[in-house]
Amino acid sequence: MTYENGQPAVLMLADGTKFYGNAIGYQGIASGEICFNTGMTGYQEIFTDPSYIGQIVVMTNVHIGNYGTRKDENQSGSVKVSGIIVRNFSSNYSRIRGDESLQDFLEDNKVVGISNLDTRALVRHIRNKGAMNVVIAPGNTPEVELHRILSETPDMDGCELSSVVTISESQERIAENAKYRVAVIDYGCKENIYQNLLKRGLTLKIFPADVDFATIDAWQPDAYFLSNGPGDPAAMDYAMDTVKAIIQADKPVFGICLGHQLLSLAVGIKTEKLKYGHRGINHPVLNTESGLGEITSQNHGFGIREETIATADEEIIITHRNLNDDSVEGIRWAHKPIFSVQYHPEASPGPWDSRYLFDQFLGNINKAATIATEVNV
Repeated sequence: MTYENGQPAVLMLADGTKFYGNAIGYQGIASGEICFNTGMTGYQEIFTDPSYIGQIVVMTNVHIGNYGTRKDENQSGSVKVSGIIVRNFSSNYSRIRGDESLQDFLEDNKVVGISNLDTRALVRHIRNKGAMNVVIAPGNTPEVELHRILSETPDMDGCELSSVVTISESQERIAENAKYRVAVIDYGCKENIYQNLLKRGLTLKIFPADVDFATIDAWQPDAYFLSNGPGDPAAMDYAMDTVKAIIQADKPVFGICLGHQLLSLAVGIKTEKLKYGHRGINHPVLNTESGLGEITSQNHGFGIREETIATADEEIIITHRNLNDDSVEGIRWAHKPIFSVQYHPEASPGPWDSRYLFDQFLGNINKAATIATEVNV
């Protein structure tokens, strides 16, 4: 069943382009940077991913809401998107294991949305013009009011958002039969990333985004993990001293998405805002070292600038490339057990092609522990 509550809604982009449709979710007004996700499934995981805070997401799959929502599929404690845009919205669902409809889920989380518009035309517009701010509002909202709202909506370029979604206090998660301790810096980490680390027998201590290195080091971790998160990495000056100290600690490090970008910035590699980003669960990536391809889950609006890798403070090797646009998707340090990728190997949602990276991280920890034992003998 397509949800139509009879309430008209309008979507206006910063360049003045308008689309009209029907209001869905919570009744109100929402603004933020527009982006699009090409995933056929996984809308609940997308909506609860902290990396999406401040953004309004266009779902390119035609039908959204048809399998409802389920509490244990949330990737954080609440919905993080500012709003959603869909073609056909279903207020009913048929999944037996579902907890509630997407309509109820959005209302509970006070998320505004719009349906029944041409999402194909909208995505083509974004691809041609680039990401920009948008506003969703009731259909009778005066245009002057829409312009006012847009003028007060901050640009994502230069916007620091990890401090908004990170945990307020450190917390510990203990794995069964744990052998190693991993310090996680939460810049906006997804729940399934934690689960992939715990399943590999790694006890985690999760620290807020603004943690200093001395606080982490006092816990005596065996390795470090830098998580995904939202916003412009170049605006996170407060994180640089900690990340630089982690690199110099000569322990295994794994960075994902924003963590990948922060590691890069820490050694002098520059980042840039992409025209419209990579978001979806079907992005092809080539592992340039193994020669194998992988279908990946991605969500980022920023990336690293390849031409600046050669001038980095340390020798950096490119390990992964995006097969759609040849952008850099992964790097490793030539002389340290440090590596990072731009995409999401935990893949929630998405294929599991890249979960070997968690095993690679565990392998680096095992190797470092063996070397340390031999030195101490």
